[in-house]
Formats: sequence, C-alpha cells, structure tokens
Amino acid sequence: MPFTTRTRRAAPALICALLLLVSACGASNSQSESSGAGSGKGEAITIGQFSWTAAAVQTEILKLVAEQHPELGVGSVESKQLDPAPGWIGMQRGDIDVMPEVNLPNQQPFVDKAKKEASLVSKTYGGATQGWFVPKYLVSKGGAADGLTSVDQLKDKKWADAVGSQLYDADAGWVTTKQNDKRIKAFNLAITHKPSSEAAVLAQIQRAYQRKEPVLVYLYHPHWVFQKYDLVQLKEPEPYRSGCFEGSGDDCAIPTLSAHVGARKDLKDRAPKYYAMLQKFSISLTDVEKLLARQQNSDASPEQIAKDWVAANQSTIDSWIK
Repeated sequence: MPFTTRTRRAAPALICALLLLVSACGASNSQSESSGAGSGKGEAITIGQFSWTAAAVQTEILKLVAEQHPELGVGSVESKQLDPAPGWIGMQRGDIDVMPEVNLPNQQPFVDKAKKEASLVSKTYGGATQGWFVPKYLVSKGGAADGLTSVDQLKDKKWADAVGSQLYDADAGWVTTKQNDKRIKAFNLAITHKPSSEAAVLAQIQRAYQRKEPVLVYLYHPHWVFQKYDLVQLKEPEPYRSGCFEGSGDDCAIPTLSAHVGARKDLKDRAPKYYAMLQKFSISLTDVEKLLARQQNSDASPEQIAKDWVAANQSTIDSWIK
C-alpha cells in the first residue's frame, strides 16, 4: 500500500531510553517535503506527519487550507515524516509546530511529557477500534479456526496453529507494536510476534485471501482494508484500563482510539488565526475511512485525495476559519 512505509528520525539514545516503555525508537532518517503553501509572507510552520495514510491526507489538507487562505497568517508549510516518539521530541524542541492524527491513549505519555511546550488543540474523530483480526473464512463454520473467538484462546497451541502461529504487526516504532509484544507475553500465548511494516501486514492479508490460508494480524480503524476484506476482530478477555502497558499489567485490550491535532503553544502567538482554525479541525471516522478506501481503489496520492476533499468540502473548511 503506498504512503504507509516511511523513514523515521532517530531520537537520541537517552531520550529513547526514557520513552522505551511506550515506543521503541528506531535508528532511521526523516524525510521532508516542502509544499510552498501560503502567501510566503506569513509564518513558516512544520507539520509532523506520521507513517499511516490518514496522517498523510490530513497533513495535505492542513497544507491546502494554509495555501488557499493566506489570511490565516501562514507563509509556508514543510512536512517531516516521523514516528510518534521523535515527533513529540521535535515538538518539545521547536522543530515541529503541528501534528495531526495524534492517537490517544497510545500517545498520552508523549503528550504529558511535552505539556509545557505543546498541547492537543482539537479532536479529529473518536471511536476507532484496534486489535487482532483474522479472515472471516477462518472462523466461520467449517473453517480451520471454527470456534476461535478470543485472544486468550491462543494460549492453546491448537488455536495458535489454526491462525498460523504468528501475529503479523506493523513498524517497530509504533506504540501498538510494543504493546502487542507485551500482550503476547502477559497472556502467555503460543504465537510469535512478527513486526515488519504495515505494507507487509497488508501483503500477508492479500496472500492469505488468495490462498484461503490462516493469518493473524494487528489492524486498526480507520483503514481501507475493511472495505476490501471481510475480517473478524478477536474478542478481548480484559478491557483496557488506565495503567495498562505502563507497569500495572499487560494482559488487557489495546484501547479504542481517538485522533487529535497537537500544536506548539507558541504557535498561538505566531499564527493565531491558523491556530484557531486547528482548534476547529474535525473529520468523522466514517469520512476518514472513505478517504482511505478511495486512495487505495484509485491509487491516488494523499495530495490528490486531500485536494479533492477540500474542493468538495468548502463549507466545512469555512466553518473552521470563521
């Protein structure tokens, strides 16, 4: 899948160690894209773009709003592709001004650590579930895993073998990848953890469907994949609770997500009208998933998807900048 596998900025070793409980810090490089957005006479800002497609599309929407509305006081916009840990470090240092698609509660420890320099200014959407999924054919009547309904059943080698004995997961730098590693150990499951990339996870799903083979994957909403494949989420024996994955136990569900926009506090003084627009920025979960499905079906770039969405939703954008 295009636009999901990104290079990442390496965080300093000491900071990585402090953040290790929440996210692994990979040693990799960031990429930058200059958009030329804005009038050229206002504030220069940098948007931190995470490695999933929803973040890329939202970044492009925020660029276009700046470009089409110079009265908001933004002269140019640059984006930097990175993972959450180095992104929040960049917010603290002043390298990053804005970050869309801040997922909570996954990134809450980062938000708390940066609270002197940055804050969450708006909620983009909520109610986004995430967890472990298998193809419906696998657990349907007569399927190889008929009777499998819950994560904790994977303690039994019989059920683990029925799903292929492996959990295919996304980038090692994602918060959820670290959480999944902890969950496998805490539940004492008979499966191995296979972090790689989101693109690799999607390739495994496609391969499994083509051959009607078993596969177990970590996935999340919003995502186009649910529009294409019939996938079933395994139930969680224990709901998410405050403190999970932070020392008080790891045998719990990965939490339902909400997405937010984070911004440096000094942006309110540097570009007050743009900051005010960010405070109203909101796109429903359903609409975000439709955008992702369209990107996948047409192979359009995030830039084109954002351009078309902006053209079709001028009244929404007007409500953000009033």
